[in-house]
Amino acid sequence: MKTEEKIYVCEVKKLFLRDGKKRLGWAMKSVSDAIREDVTEFRCKDCHGAVKLHGKNLADGPTPHIEHKSRLDSEFCVAGLLFRDHPGREPRLSSMPVL
Repeated sequence: MKTEEKIYVCEVKKLFLRDGKKRLGWAMKSVSDAIREDVTEFRCKDCHGAVKLHGKNLADGPTPHIEHKSRLDSEFCVAGLLFRDHPGREPRLSSMPVL
């Protein structure tokens, strides 16, 4: 049986002040911090693909983590479990990135 894919850091969309204007952008954040801050938009930090959030409402459950929604993203993302199962595979960005 394969172990569950667990990624503990993700990118979250947040507001930045650049050149005197507010703009949305992506920033790295731990999954537990993203949960605590009620972040609604997040993606894989490596392939920019869509991910599922795990551990959101479990006080004594597993450490909060994310998992790729798409099998294809997991197969070609350096953080993906399926990527690690196939040595020699070239990593690439998601074909359907979260923008």
